[in-house]
Amino acid sequence: MTRSIRVRAPATTANVGSGFDCAAVALDLWNELVATRDGTGRPDTHHLGIGAFARLAPVDGWRFEFTYHIPRSSGLGSSASLIALGLVGGAIAAGREPDAEALLAEGVPLEGHPDNLAAALVGGATLTWGGRIEKLADGVPAEPIALRPRDEQVATEHSRSLLPISVPHEDAAFSAGRAALLGAGFATGSEALFAAALDDRLHEPYRSVFLADVRADLPASALGATLSGSGPTVIVWARRGTAAECLSELLDRWPDVEATALGVSSRGAIP
Repeated sequence: MTRSIRVRAPATTANVGSGFDCAAVALDLWNELVATRDGTGRPDTHHLGIGAFARLAPVDGWRFEFTYHIPRSSGLGSSASLIALGLVGGAIAAGREPDAEALLAEGVPLEGHPDNLAAALVGGATLTWGGRIEKLADGVPAEPIALRPRDEQVATEHSRSLLPISVPHEDAAFSAGRAALLGAGFATGSEALFAAALDDRLHEPYRSVFLADVRADLPASALGATLSGSGPTVIVWARRGTAAECLSELLDRWPDVEATALGVSSRGAIP
């Protein structure tokens, strides 16, 4: 008997400025999986999504069809999305109710960092630490616009290799304070707190000249800008209701950059 499982998982933007390796927001851009059990499949478990599925259920006899809408190596959580697809699909195939923190534990060895994966699993604005996930809100008090330099990709390993072993105490204190503001901005929906949090001295200055250039010439309707994951994508956070205006101005400023207004997704891969 043929059986099919359909799963969708969103893109994500991790760190969100000061929330290095713990904060992420799910975006309304999706990868998809249709897994069909018909006895004929010979799956390649080197594929991230299939490998994630295999951590929870046998893959023999399953056929996997992935639809990719999230650009790879862009800083928008494409690998986390694939892993989330496989984990949720595998849980369903095994007859298990998908549990976010249990799936996170299964997926971190594949993903390496929990922030993107947590948001891909549950949606909204999330914090993760020590294997735990806290979804603080379904959305954020801003509208994200993704600026992606055309034909540029950044490997996470390379981006992390650019980070210094230590930073000045003043910079560490600055980022710690902004991280506290970020969590408060997520939880309260305060535009002022969220805008104040969109800066960092721990990782962003070492990773992206493009981010510095964008910040130097932001539209008046923008609250700020952050590096998305490891980059190269930069997220410009427009005030609510101004995304179209902000996007138009950004296209004028950066005609050679791919710019896309993306909503925040309150939903993740877990049904």
